[in-house]
Amino acid sequence: MRHFARSIITATLLAAAGLNASFAAPAPPAATSAAAPGKMQAATPPGAAIASAHTLATQAGMQMIREGGNAFDAAVAVSAMLSVVEPISSGIGGGGFFLLHDAKTGRDVFVDAREIAPESATPEAYLDEKGELNRDRATNGPWSAGIPGLPAALVHLSEKYGRLPLSKTLAPAIRVAREGFEVYPRLEKGYGGRRAVMERYRGTREVFLADGTPPVTGETLRQPDLARTLERLAAQGFDGFYRGDVARKLLAAVKEEGGRWKAEELAGYRVREREPLRFEYRDWVITTAPPPSSGGVALAEMLQMLEGWDLAKLEPAKRTHLAVEAMRRAYRDRTIFLGDPDFVKVPVERLTSPAYAAGWRASIHPEKALPSELLSGQPAPLEDEETTHFSIIDSEGNRVSATQTINLIYGSGMVAPGTGVLLNNEMDDFALKPGTPNAFGVMGFEANAPKPGKRMLSSMTPSWIESDAKLAVLGAPGGSRIITQVLLAILAYDTGLTAQQVAALPRIHHQWLPDVISAEPGALGPEVIAALKAMGHTVNAGESTWGNLQTVAWDKASGELTGGTDPRNPVGSALVLMRPER
Repeated sequence: MRHFARSIITATLLAAAGLNASFAAPAPPAATSAAAPGKMQAATPPGAAIASAHTLATQAGMQMIREGGNAFDAAVAVSAMLSVVEPISSGIGGGGFFLLHDAKTGRDVFVDAREIAPESATPEAYLDEKGELNRDRATNGPWSAGIPGLPAALVHLSEKYGRLPLSKTLAPAIRVAREGFEVYPRLEKGYGGRRAVMERYRGTREVFLADGTPPVTGETLRQPDLARTLERLAAQGFDGFYRGDVARKLLAAVKEEGGRWKAEELAGYRVREREPLRFEYRDWVITTAPPPSSGGVALAEMLQMLEGWDLAKLEPAKRTHLAVEAMRRAYRDRTIFLGDPDFVKVPVERLTSPAYAAGWRASIHPEKALPSELLSGQPAPLEDEETTHFSIIDSEGNRVSATQTINLIYGSGMVAPGTGVLLNNEMDDFALKPGTPNAFGVMGFEANAPKPGKRMLSSMTPSWIESDAKLAVLGAPGGSRIITQVLLAILAYDTGLTAQQVAALPRIHHQWLPDVISAEPGALGPEVIAALKAMGHTVNAGESTWGNLQTVAWDKASGELTGGTDPRNPVGSALVLMRPER
């Protein structure tokens, strides 16, 4: 028996997800759904669906499908286009995670293209003369940048899983980089916030001040150097970025600004294929990101804790309280245990076990908040505007859930002259000084300390959930808030919401420290906030909106294929292309 009824109205569905029932999700745009209820239990989806944070990226991916490519070819095209049109969020100077399902083999694989620390990135290099964390060095310029992984991922996906050559899949991004695209408000606003840092660097000024003024909404932003870099990647594959002319320019740029990278560190970069995490929640099998992502482990902990209650029967304040308490405990474990599994032993099996979740569940008081200070923060024996996500299903049953990033808004702020490559500032995701929060307010200890070649811990949580009746692919940007966005989306799908309703849901978040519930406007009603405060919670219900969730879903019974794109981001889009009837 399902824990949530399928026939209740949208407001009740929202409440069952732990959110304010007075909030009404908008109806799905017509463009996101191509229906045709029909055959029961279709063996494969009736077409392809793509949702991404920019309509040019969604269109580029769908173009690959039309030209005979599969979901993996589409992923290369979408990823590359996002690298061009979303420099505020991602780019080939950064990295990402790609969760893949290969329908032909039935294999799920997690492609880890996270950036790695250069040899120069010792903890001491990020401390000032007083021994405190040098926040400027950690977040701005060459010292904040890890060795990029995204170009290697595009090559890997194309060569191992795709059908089309890079010359075809990268062509849309190359064209838009050369000819330009229309600046939208988020780019203009983000540049204004980072202008002082970005204009330190010669290469950045050459791109973003090419006409003498900062980007303005409605004007055209052209990136001819980035177009040439993408052309080299298309023609030469891995060597087109990590060796040769582009590599020399990257190394020279880092050196010019006082940083230290080595040619062998660039040439030695490799993606890692890892086994995804899988666990069950009610009727769903959830496939998600393993370390060095913290997202999958945290999801498993939170959902398995919450499975102990029939959430639909609880009052909204009680549901929210329980969700927050689960978040608090999972983020505590994230801080203490998680890091790059190639360097530290991460107790994944223990942390994701139902028995472990049951132990945490027993510590949750049903009527009172447990202050985070009472959950020990000492080491135990054992990416908003930032980041972007896209989701793809094709008619063969292949699927991709991908999250990519350069970390903070416009990454390090530094473009390497002559390349168009905006470098990431992912070094801040390491525990550069144990016990000191990073830019997202999350802490870390020795498990996430920087070492040469090590991958920094991430919150990126590309996932999909599948039951006998439905499949949904989903993910989001948002730094440390990514994990809770995906949690709330899964709970919402479980209530029966559509893909577009899931993408539009209001959001709450708690990450252990700081000890506060963050909430978007309208996510919690006044009576719920009052009840939570009476339980001992601190609530900030006046925050601006965050995240940019992108999701696609397939109803196996009806054959309906849908996409949902976050209304917080007006340039995103979801498209469905139906397979021709045979």
